[in-house]
Amino acid sequence: MSAKILDGKAVAASIKEEIKAAVEALPGRKPGLAVIIVGENPASQVYVRNKVQSALYVGMNSRKIELPADVCEQRLLDEIAALNADPSVDGILVQLPLPAHIDADKVLDAILPSKDVDGFHPSNVANLWLGRPCTVPCTPKGIMRLIAESGINPAGKKAVVVGRSNIVGKPVAKLLLDANATVTIAHSRTPDLASVTREADILVVAVGKEAVVTGDMVKPGAVVIDVGMNRNAEGKLCGDVDFASASEVASAITPVPGGVGPMTIAMLLQNTLEAYNS
Repeated sequence: MSAKILDGKAVAASIKEEIKAAVEALPGRKPGLAVIIVGENPASQVYVRNKVQSALYVGMNSRKIELPADVCEQRLLDEIAALNADPSVDGILVQLPLPAHIDADKVLDAILPSKDVDGFHPSNVANLWLGRPCTVPCTPKGIMRLIAESGINPAGKKAVVVGRSNIVGKPVAKLLLDANATVTIAHSRTPDLASVTREADILVVAVGKEAVVTGDMVKPGAVVIDVGMNRNAEGKLCGDVDFASASEVASAITPVPGGVGPMTIAMLLQNTLEAYNS
């Protein structure tokens, strides 16, 4: 058996075309996205460049604000306050991680919930868990779209999420729960991880560690969503799942790169358009 490849790049491209058409049809001002990056983290620079270019591609007004790594916390908070007050800005994104001297929670809390296109503000997080309207974090939202593309309906299925971060693990578990899956969250302290992952009809792996899940840990026919982005000993990008062995067992699997990553950016654009329209 060889798994169907869930091509996030192709799905994201199609979503971008839908958003581009929607933006072109808007009268007057176009949606505005402001992206703040602090310091010179090479991975962050790549992510921010992709986000800005994607926003420009769909016709949004995109602004990149670069601040030095030694910027004081107040200067960053002042920048956010100015963007909060700017009616031409619909979405504000602060690229993480931030330098150690800056309190990331304080910074994320400073963004207006209505402009928080990452879905990280406490009020958006609370509303997600309460089942109320909110901005859904981009990566979990993209994962749910990919699961839908796989043709599987999560209702009644067993889903296992490996990882418990606030950015991916916890919110995607809640979205799967909302889709009527029976959800287990596993993590680094889970004893006998393989016995848990083998139960999963839908397996989402988001721990940031190369090949933490191998083919013998996957239930035959499962849908495997690999959120990891790591570099192996040869310097090549790879996920948290051993693709070669898992793809022999799963019914569908995301590649790395080209799986979840492009979907995250597509959902950021969708969130920005929704913020503009709200």
